[in-house]
Amino acid sequence: MTHINLKHGIWVLVADGEKALFLKNKGDTKYPNLEVVREMEQDNPPTREQGSDRPGRYSDGPSIHRSAVDDTDWHRVAKERFADEIAARLYKFAHAGDFREIILVAPPLVLGELRKKLHKEVDERVSAEMAKTLTNHSVADIEAILMAA
Repeated sequence: MTHINLKHGIWVLVADGEKALFLKNKGDTKYPNLEVVREMEQDNPPTREQGSDRPGRYSDGPSIHRSAVDDTDWHRVAKERFADEIAARLYKFAHAGDFREIILVAPPLVLGELRKKLHKEVDERVSAEMAKTLTNHSVADIEAILMAA
């Protein structure tokens, strides 16, 4: 992990599989003041609440033997879709010139998905990354954690 420099005007994305906060530093490096620019949320209940049918089965050919098909992990699919939505939103912000630099903060799985989906224009502006879940922290706590990094 690189050193995190919360300079004036830098953006910070704090995300997980269900929530994303887009923050902008209105303060400076010594006294950051992160303000929420936008918030996105996705209702993503556990897979057991999303799947409806039993997993399917298919025939193995002329015998009477049948094999089960793995059940879809709807929770993971929704997280991947949400990473798509975040990446698309970041591209719109970057294309409009809303930020020149951004710090990405997300759990490792989400960070990995996000990295794959980021547009080149956004990827070039990523100055640091932190593999942590901070979406349930207050903005003041997020500031403190980033300052300590």
